[in-house]
Amino acid sequence: MSLRVFITGAAGFLGSHLADAMLELGHDVLGCDNLIGGYKDNVPEGVEFYEADCTDLKSMQDITRDIDVLYHAAAYPHEGLSVFSPSVINNSIYQATSTVLSAFIQNKGKRFIFLSSMARYGINQTPFTEDMPPKPFDPYALSKVASEDLIGLLSDVFGYEYVIAVPHNIIGPRQKYDDPYRNVAAIFINRMLQGKQPIIYGDGEQKRCFSFIQDCINPLKQLIVKENVHKEVINIGPDDEFITINELAQTTAGLLDFDLDPIYFPERPQEVKEANCSSEKARRLLGYETTYSLKKGLSEMVEWIKSRGPKPFDYYLDLEIINDKTPKTWKEKLM
Repeated sequence: MSLRVFITGAAGFLGSHLADAMLELGHDVLGCDNLIGGYKDNVPEGVEFYEADCTDLKSMQDITRDIDVLYHAAAYPHEGLSVFSPSVINNSIYQATSTVLSAFIQNKGKRFIFLSSMARYGINQTPFTEDMPPKPFDPYALSKVASEDLIGLLSDVFGYEYVIAVPHNIIGPRQKYDDPYRNVAAIFINRMLQGKQPIIYGDGEQKRCFSFIQDCINPLKQLIVKENVHKEVINIGPDDEFITINELAQTTAGLLDFDLDPIYFPERPQEVKEANCSSEKARRLLGYETTYSLKKGLSEMVEWIKSRGPKPFDYYLDLEIINDKTPKTWKEKLM
């Protein structure tokens, strides 16, 4: 059965890959993006694309007419920056979600799939499981959790179905790699290709798992038709290869045959030391499995960035709060 599927952030990393998957399944795919955090050439051919901002209610009402399913992937996913630019980050998440959701309800959409973040768990025992109460530790996470709550509350009133999907630390082709505020693997690759040492905050012993994009898309694309996922929170991503940022730098340098000698800066405020999600629920409900090792995923990302060429970093979002706690790398544009 062909559905009309709308994807916010369709020019972004995750949104564009979702659009590919929906087209391959034979659905009619529509999408929007304000093109601030994505690349126009990410949008797959065949998508009915609109350059629009998710905070513009009139635009969202007009372009989400007659849709069945909406994936809300658009956001400025900047955890660290949100501490110093809470207004712009929260506007792109909570305000955007409330606007998109209002249009979706007005246009009688059937299922709303929200792409949340592992940041929702904050400081919790690892691996994070979906039954843990959220403990947001920065404004970005706080806005994601507030958006989840809003989606649940209005579903109780208006009767649409929803799913909270929690992808985390995704890597792969199409990721914005000239952003100095986020995407650590992409930043490392971009700097090394320019002959520059990677910048690491704190001691580099922060631990994360990294997800290759296609391993996330496979379970996410099932959410449009699954009958047992209404009101569910589902982590999407691996719970193995739990590595430090230092190890990520070493692996990346090995792929590029780069002589590694990282530059260390003071740790950033409100950065969680260890963040890792359990994949058990996704395995049970969606048959989730990893097909890419970290090294294989990084190697494909390296080849894609090489093909486009390294870029200077673009400080495209303003710092709202500048003081002695603001990372020097951002204040002085050292990336």
